[in-house]
Amino acid sequence: MTVQSKKILLAVIEQGGYPDFSYLYEEASYQVVTVKSPRKAISFLKKNAVDVLVAEFNFQTDFRDRTSSLESIMASTQHQQAIKVIIFIDQTNSERFKRVSSRFEIHQTLSFPIDETQLRHAVN
Repeated sequence: MTVQSKKILLAVIEQGGYPDFSYLYEEASYQVVTVKSPRKAISFLKKNAVDVLVAEFNFQTDFRDRTSSLESIMASTQHQQAIKVIIFIDQTNSERFKRVSSRFEIHQTLSFPIDETQLRHAVN
């Protein structure tokens, strides 16, 4: 299989602090693209069709009209109908996340610490 024919998984790692799951994504036959900022994620999503988006929900108090940069990233996925979105979340932010999950289609939400079996199932 050539790189061009592989499905693309975009991993957005803003804060991290969890294992690098690239090997798990590659085992599922994805070409993994990792970015470390919402701006780079949005730029990539504008130019490329993505099969899976894995991102973190990080509540940010400094936004007036949003709860996190995830909302901007999710807005960039709206033209990609078949994208599967997987979100990593700290359970203490689950109430705040409801605003995002009510507006955008989320395939699966996984709480920290991330269970590899659940993540493997979510990306397949």
